[in-house]
Amino acid sequence: QVQLVESGGGLVQPGGSLRLSCTASGNIAGGNIMAWYRQATGKQRELVASKSNDGLTNHAPSVRGRVAISRDNARNTVYLQMNNLKPEDKAVYYCNLKQVSKNNYWSQGTQDNVSS
Repeated sequence: QVQLVESGGGLVQPGGSLRLSCTASGNIAGGNIMAWYRQATGKQRELVASKSNDGLTNHAPSVRGRVAISRDNARNTVYLQMNNLKPEDKAVYYCNLKQVSKNNYWSQGTQDNVSS
């Protein structure tokens, strides 16, 4: 089993930045995809960005150019750097790990408040 613990969420003004981190522990397989999802109030959960262990990256069109995802495989940690935040970025952000075996794990989520 894998546990995901994230940190870095909080209150930020529009135009500001946040850096989220998520560390995995447990039986982590070598082949996996770590990703960030978010869910705004009243909306469906959506993919923000993902990155495989071998470096393949994907970003949602709505955040492309403002978000950077990175991984430290040695520390089993994935990061999400978000810049030029907009009010519509306000959401609960979740970290996800998907293994080749198709086992799927989620963090508890952290609230990002983009407000003046």
